[in-house]
Amino acid sequence: MSLSISPLTAATFAPFGDVLEADGSRMHLINGGTTERFHALGETEALGEGAKIILNIFRGQPRHFPYAVDMMERHPLGSQSFSPLSGRPFLVVVALDEGGKPGLPQVFLAGPHQGVNYRANVWHHPLMCLKEVSDFLVADRSGPGNNLEEYFYDTPFTIEEPILWPD
Repeated sequence: MSLSISPLTAATFAPFGDVLEADGSRMHLINGGTTERFHALGETEALGEGAKIILNIFRGQPRHFPYAVDMMERHPLGSQSFSPLSGRPFLVVVALDEGGKPGLPQVFLAGPHQGVNYRANVWHHPLMCLKEVSDFLVADRSGPGNNLEEYFYDTPFTIEEPILWPD
């Protein structure tokens, strides 16, 4: 089954987490008016005793298309955010939970200045870079406990070559 790709918006992504982008309704000036702060764009989650939020850089290799989505993962003990550092668009693949396993994947094209924050326990595909190696600042949970669950589909879904829409 072929999956369609939609633009990433706060409204369409709301069931899965937060879109991290400069939203004028959340902006106020700080530092004597020299800095615009876009406040509280998402909330990190670190569940369990001894858990904490850590910052990482992930360097993703580009995917080749058509691409087979044959697995999804989720992190039951914490959120995970991805903010692009390389100024390139990327794909976001998520699915609603259906009885402990991911349902039909949804695919979003994130612009080069958009990030995402997956809530704890949200099914998503690992990082999907397009065309070039890309770096991401990742806020993630660290601490005791198993914070990774994977699911492998019996029949993969296909993503065709994305059309990169202008910003």
